[in-house]
Amino acid sequence: MALVNVVNMQVLDNPAPFLSPFSFEITFECLQPLSDDLEWKVLYVGSAEDTSHDQVLDEILVGPIPVGINKFILSADPPDITQIPEGDILGVTVVLVTCSYREKEFVRVGYYVNNEYEEPYDEEVGPPRPLDMTKVRRNVLAEKPRVTRFPIHWGNEEEENSNIMQEEPQQQQNVHSQMLEEAKGMGMLGNMSVGEDVIMDSGMIQ
Repeated sequence: MALVNVVNMQVLDNPAPFLSPFSFEITFECLQPLSDDLEWKVLYVGSAEDTSHDQVLDEILVGPIPVGINKFILSADPPDITQIPEGDILGVTVVLVTCSYREKEFVRVGYYVNNEYEEPYDEEVGPPRPLDMTKVRRNVLAEKPRVTRFPIHWGNEEEENSNIMQEEPQQQQNVHSQMLEEAKGMGMLGNMSVGEDVIMDSGMIQ
């Protein structure tokens, strides 16, 4: 049983200019006292073709965690556009909010992000290059977050090694690539191959 459950996540200041910070209001429930902090991370997928363009926008430790309902705002700087291939700046990508305990990720919330150029342009030619990033607008599709939960052991290290195996890091990494493949292909959300996957409406996560 998970000792921490994310019960609500709201994307704030959305839509917004591409160069503005991301901001998430996160509500989570802690069922029992924890001996260590929670690590929250915001990850931006820079390219569907190459994970080396993924960027960690922010990572923070939150603790000590009181038992009960907790709420905080997680803010992160926008991605560094110099680390994104020019052809991948516009269009659909993914931003992820993850939470880990003792360096083991147990929940990942993924959102599709649509980046559009605000001024009209010839679609056959494309927008002017280089892009004027002050004219790019970011819209996080907050209505249907993709929630993936990974089983971890919340006890001591010996129990953890004997009773449970954490999902392989590469399998966890596949979560955002699958989201991008779905976006490019069917344009809808499908089933995941790892973790316990849930699609929730209106930012509610249970």
